[in-house]
Amino acid sequence: MATYKNEGFDPEEINALKEECKQEGKSFVVVEDEDLDTLDEGECVHIQFPGHYQGQEMIFDTLVYTLRLHHSSLVYEMAVEQVQKTFPEYVPPEERKPNYKIAPELEEEAETALTEIIEEIEETETVKVQEHVEVDTQSDYGIALDVCLNVEEITDDVIEDFIQHFTSNTLSLDNTLYSFTSEEEN
Repeated sequence: MATYKNEGFDPEEINALKEECKQEGKSFVVVEDEDLDTLDEGECVHIQFPGHYQGQEMIFDTLVYTLRLHHSSLVYEMAVEQVQKTFPEYVPPEERKPNYKIAPELEEEAETALTEIIEEIEETETVKVQEHVEVDTQSDYGIALDVCLNVEEITDDVIEDFIQHFTSNTLSLDNTLYSFTSEEEN
């Protein structure tokens, strides 16, 4: 029995995934991912599906997410960077260590600044995004795909459509640049 440095290329792993797909009646399986549980339902899904890359059968380990989520993530990251220039001790809640301490009034000031910067970035449409697929052949498992689509929600139908077009080499991405505002979400 051969051992594979990358298990996503192991025929036994591939066959197990194909069987799991068959049992679920889909061309993919959803991967439970604790890091994604914090996101709103339907904005981002971690999946795996069997396919071929450069003539070799393997598993695509894929993150599929909406253009709106991608935009808001980039806006948030940019705003946090700007806030940290004024408030270097500020650490966003999702990055705080258990022993993190900040004065409540300083935190409130930083959070207010963060909100204002986010609004300014959105109003000026500083951040623009477009559909894309990034391929990472150096992944630990199979080949990683980062897929950003201009859809309201990542549904099974959206995923099936993507996989069909991706595997048949007929995928056509929208090159239009988009910008979103938080108000549109409410």
